[in-house]
Amino acid sequence: MTHYKLVIFLLLIASFKINAQDELWGKKVTLPGNKKCEIIDDRKVCLSDGNRKNIYNLPVETLNTSIENGSSYVLDYPVHVTEMQLPKAAMDKFFNSDSRSALRRFIFNIAKDLTNFKTFKDVFDWLGLHELPKNEEELGPNYIPQLSHLQDYPMGVSLIPNNGHTSLTFSCAACHSSNLFGKKILGMTNRFPRANEAFIMGQNLLEKTPAFMFNLIVGPSKEDYVTFKRSKEAMNYVGLKMPLTLGLDTSLAQVGLSLAKRGLDPYAIKNPSLKPRKNELENLPADSKPAVWWNLKYKTKWLSDASIVSGNPIYTNFLWNEIGRGIDLKQLESWLINNQDKIKELTSYVFHTEAPKYNDYFPNRINITKAKQGQKLFNQNCKSCHGEYEKGWNSESAHLLNYEQKIETTKVWYHTQTKVENVQTEAYRRNGMKYFYKDLNRLAISKTIGTVVKPQKGYVPPPLVGIWARWPYLHNNSIPTLYDLLTIETKRPKFYIAVPADNPKTDFDFQKNGYPAPDKIREPFKSDKDYYFNNKLKGLSNKGHTEMLLDELGNERYSQEEKYQIIEFLKTL
Repeated sequence: MTHYKLVIFLLLIASFKINAQDELWGKKVTLPGNKKCEIIDDRKVCLSDGNRKNIYNLPVETLNTSIENGSSYVLDYPVHVTEMQLPKAAMDKFFNSDSRSALRRFIFNIAKDLTNFKTFKDVFDWLGLHELPKNEEELGPNYIPQLSHLQDYPMGVSLIPNNGHTSLTFSCAACHSSNLFGKKILGMTNRFPRANEAFIMGQNLLEKTPAFMFNLIVGPSKEDYVTFKRSKEAMNYVGLKMPLTLGLDTSLAQVGLSLAKRGLDPYAIKNPSLKPRKNELENLPADSKPAVWWNLKYKTKWLSDASIVSGNPIYTNFLWNEIGRGIDLKQLESWLINNQDKIKELTSYVFHTEAPKYNDYFPNRINITKAKQGQKLFNQNCKSCHGEYEKGWNSESAHLLNYEQKIETTKVWYHTQTKVENVQTEAYRRNGMKYFYKDLNRLAISKTIGTVVKPQKGYVPPPLVGIWARWPYLHNNSIPTLYDLLTIETKRPKFYIAVPADNPKTDFDFQKNGYPAPDKIREPFKSDKDYYFNNKLKGLSNKGHTEMLLDELGNERYSQEEKYQIIEFLKTL
């Protein structure tokens, strides 16, 4: 067998190994555990009490090792073939240069915003990146590794070594890590990511900086010059869009618009002679917030609309991420095939993540009597969509349990197969998928990794584990509190002001569970227009989720006190 044929044979075998996991990622996958079906509102609802926290059913020691290794890839982006890298030494030179230098003046003329940053830290703060935990008290529920080469950087910054040269890129943690009242949590939504704006700024800079000018003014090393040229070339195939508001991202649109700049062949060739195709996403919003990871263990389809109907979401995440970074898809396919061990470890970590618990932050503040009443109301009207949650207080031996044991969720019953519901919430995000799903499904790499995308007519009613920490609510962040979510849309606030979750005394409404009222938001956020959320903008509507909040006569179902009871119950999840 020739060397060429051997390589092809090995790639086919590896590809088969990726696709041969229908029992984990296929369209017919169901949750494990006991199953029960009920007729609720004339519909058959089937729930299972198992989950896929240990997605590969690994032995404990192997699982722990896999989680530890996987966590490192969350912080340290493993796809070193990515073409969107920043020449770190050149950037250091820029930040260390005198404000009157030719380099500073040149950058100022094409990217004034960039010159406002005096250090790397300024850039990272603007991006919304969160610091690593400094001690055990700052650790959230999910393991965060200590990587020596990243100790001086916030979560989300990744360094790529190459023959003594270091370039910089960004990892999953940039959008999927958070600070929640002093605790750092991997797998939680970053409330204020600016990754898309950073891409727009970078594109502006790269487009207006000829390679020879970069070489002349910066005087980079050979490696930095190659990194710059490669990023500049890749950026030609990246389609960008500014988010509607801070807190949302346009990654979905970025994938669709980027594919529209590439060929229609199975590997979406990058050809400068091709004219970009028109795509509706240029003008229509499809914004959404980064999702939490701890719900994945309960799901069998992926994204807020369940439009990824087959395939490991980690493979798909890397594919979409790299399409949005302008990569050569043959090179990415080879990397995915040859790094299945890393994908498996990262998958193990992501599926093993846990939600932060309210009682860990605010001990003994949950009123159990009120929470029990809330559970009854929830089970009467909400469980057909969001599942059922058994509590310690439901057990026969509840009288023997202490406070923490009583409020513990002992079992989660969620849909045996992930469902989609149309409750009339903002449709732009789910509709966005139909404008490029065919481009995705035709890709050879999609077939290699077993990813199949199908537009849906609604959104997933998610499991509500950790719902207390997930404000603001809905996929487009349009509802500031749980109380407002339980209120019919005509009575919901028309705007709100966001604020980082730094201090619960100033940044959290304990009663309504979410952002405080606008007049109670502290400065400088109260006066900063970036933190102002306006529901009147297209794509930011807070409509929907109302029909179930009305009784048979069309009146609002819940009184104020009943809403507080349901919220008290939801805090225990």
